[in-house]
Amino acid sequence: MQRITISIDDDLMEEIDNIIKQKNYQNRSEAIRDLTRTGIQNSSLVVEGNPPCVAALVYVYDHESRELSKRLTRTFHEQHDLTLASLHVHLDHGSCMEVSMLKGDAERVGQLAEQVITERGVRYGKLVMVPDNSGGHVHHHDDEHSHHD
Repeated sequence: MQRITISIDDDLMEEIDNIIKQKNYQNRSEAIRDLTRTGIQNSSLVVEGNPPCVAALVYVYDHESRELSKRLTRTFHEQHDLTLASLHVHLDHGSCMEVSMLKGDAERVGQLAEQVITERGVRYGKLVMVPDNSGGHVHHHDDEHSHHD
C-alpha cells in the first residue's frame, strides 16, 4: 500500500466526513479509497476504450432560454441513431427536465451528452453509462395485443 498526501478544501472534507458518519467507515483513508474506487468505476467506460453502452442523460434547462429548445432538438436530430427514447417533464413555469435514453459507442454517447450539458441555459446535467453486452441485439417483447398492419 502506498501513502500519499493530498490537499482537500474544507467544504469537500466536511462532505467526506458526513459520508464517513453515514456509512460508518472506520477512518478517512478507508472512505477515500472507497470513494476513489467508485469514481474509477464510474469513469471506466472511458478508461477501457470505446465499448457499446446504454445510457441515461438527465438534464434540467430553462425552457425560456433563447432558442435553447431548438438547439437541443437539432443536436438530438443530428445524432438520432443514438436516441432510444426521451421523457420531458415540466418542473415549474420556466424549468424542464429531460431524460434521454441513449445507446451507442461510449465515445459518441459521451460527446452527445457533453454537447447537451454545456449548452447555455442547461442548468444541470448528468450522464449515467452502463456497458451494453447485448451484442447489438434488440430485444422485443411479444405482445398478443399489438396490431400489425
